[in-house]
Amino acid sequence: MQRSAGTPQRLQKPRPADDPATLADEAEAVHRVLSELVRLLQFRDRDRICCHDVSVTQCYTLEALVNGGPCTVNELAAGLRLDKSTTSRVLDALVAKGYATRKPHPEDGRAVLVGATAAGRRLYERIDADLLGNVAQVLAGVDPALRRALPGLLEQLVRATAPTLAGGGDCCGP
Repeated sequence: MQRSAGTPQRLQKPRPADDPATLADEAEAVHRVLSELVRLLQFRDRDRICCHDVSVTQCYTLEALVNGGPCTVNELAAGLRLDKSTTSRVLDALVAKGYATRKPHPEDGRAVLVGATAAGRRLYERIDADLLGNVAQVLAGVDPALRRALPGLLEQLVRATAPTLAGGGDCCGP
């Protein structure tokens, strides 16, 4: 930032790392960078995934089915952080395209097990390879030491964030 003429320059003492103002500044910086990264990834995902005959939400659902194996609709909805009716509509589309199945639950006559078909697994593997190739291109321009540290740092952020979502995301609560 450029100072205007006549503005006195104040020397500020460095704040300790546990100072609330320091934490607030760091939180703002992280929030701004993560918001921009999420926006970029959302556009990348939309542009790349939609070329494969599924929406981004359908791809996330397929990913959960491929990586997690068969499960109930309620379990799938909880894992995706979607309500059951939205999850059912997404599943309807995947079943209609031949990428997912619904079968009676072997132990609970009221429940249904959902899973990925062989075609769904192949599609997910193609999408995943495409997305991972894109990430590799991006990371090629990042310092190798930072590349190695990044997964651990991001995992810490995921673990720190997950408990804040457990309450349901009430935007008006404390």
